[in-house]
Amino acid sequence: MALGPRLDLRQSQSLVMTPQLQQAIKLLALSNLELEAYLAEALEGNPLLDAAPADRDEGGADESGEEALPAVDVQPDTDAALSSDAGTADDLDVDFAEERFHHDSASDSVGLSGEASEGIDFDSFAEHEGTLHDHLLAQVGERFDGTQAVVAAQLVALIDEAGYLRADLSELAAQLGVPLSLVEAVLAGIQCFDPSGVGARDLAECIAIQAREADRYDPAMATMIAHLDLVAKGAFPQLKRICGVDDEDLADMIRELRGYDPRPGLKFGGEAVQAVVPDLYVRQTAKGWAVEVNSGTLPRLLVNRRYYAELAEGAAAKSKAWLSEQLAGANWLVRALDQRQRTIVKVASAIVKQQEGFFLHGVAHMRPLTLRQVAEDIGMHESTVSRVTSNKYLSCARGLFELKYFFSSGISATEGDGAVSAEAVKSRIKAMIEAEDAKAILSDETIAQKLSAEGHDIARRTVVKYREAMGYGSSVQRRRQKALAG
Repeated sequence: MALGPRLDLRQSQSLVMTPQLQQAIKLLALSNLELEAYLAEALEGNPLLDAAPADRDEGGADESGEEALPAVDVQPDTDAALSSDAGTADDLDVDFAEERFHHDSASDSVGLSGEASEGIDFDSFAEHEGTLHDHLLAQVGERFDGTQAVVAAQLVALIDEAGYLRADLSELAAQLGVPLSLVEAVLAGIQCFDPSGVGARDLAECIAIQAREADRYDPAMATMIAHLDLVAKGAFPQLKRICGVDDEDLADMIRELRGYDPRPGLKFGGEAVQAVVPDLYVRQTAKGWAVEVNSGTLPRLLVNRRYYAELAEGAAAKSKAWLSEQLAGANWLVRALDQRQRTIVKVASAIVKQQEGFFLHGVAHMRPLTLRQVAEDIGMHESTVSRVTSNKYLSCARGLFELKYFFSSGISATEGDGAVSAEAVKSRIKAMIEAEDAKAILSDETIAQKLSAEGHDIARRTVVKYREAMGYGSSVQRRRQKALAG
């Protein structure tokens, strides 16, 4: 068979993701705070986009020809949300005598005069809480100067959030070009700083520093601190023999030991904690569950058509093409945000419908739920549901929860075809462990038997996995902890 070049015409199908589709997918996965930053960048880059004032009517157009993003905040109830194809949003049917509204932002509040008030940002009056490093550096300036201050600053920079020094002193001395004795002397001074125990290199040294400051570092206490592993094991007869004390003295020493802080730096909190802002509100109304998007963190976008007409009048062809491109981008972004809100409400409504037992009675009534179940319920792809539930939080009467929290595997029941969520089983295990008596610690096998008696078909190894995931030790460890707690 001879080989040679030739032309063939073939037809095939392929999925082409346009830049707009890629951007729409990105918008769907963003949380409200991330979307706020994205929209701020869009407002800065597109001259035809404006943020609506707080006192504007939602939707429609004003005299300047600006079109606002239609509001899609609430759905009347779960069934209506799922049966709708997200064409238009109905107003929430609220009994004004019984229901209360969510205020997304300070501008939603109404003052005594009936006009929207700015509200008071009480957080702005709060005193800034310094970090552990700030607190230690302030003490460095009071105690050291010259070369010692430079070495002390380097040591403070190597102290972690718990207050422990994570560095090799000999290597640090070589890097700074100073004698090791100087570094050790400066460290001894830092270990006298507040909080007590800071600058220690291990747990025993941290406890020893606090014992010295409390004037309790006698030979018996020093011996106990040197054998903290025996304290953790609850080997009290061995400790009495090593320390040379009786039962009363040993109990007093353990009581003193429990009063020391093994992580003294954590009282300063480390890095600033970022507050979680809910993306959705869920509340029960007379006609069902209402799901509302938190629009307080998002600006209402407007397309300024009057400004477009003014710029386009008399502009060159190249400038008009650029303006048309910006106008198309602004219109698409408004529509994409509208569709994003509708999709989020639709997915959240399906979750509320599936987990209604949780919202009514608590975690013990959670059902096993998967992304595929929600996707099939609302007629969307499973990946879309995954993007909607990523990094988004739901606020309800029971607290603030990540949307991913409502998805968990199921534990089959011993009788019938029913199943219970893994979160419900974890909650039951937690309740059993916290309610156990010091003289009757439950083993993993006993917990599994109790759960089986309650109708949950669960193996001992599953109990171990859930217990460790919640941070509880084994029955032996819990028995020692309760013995130490007295």
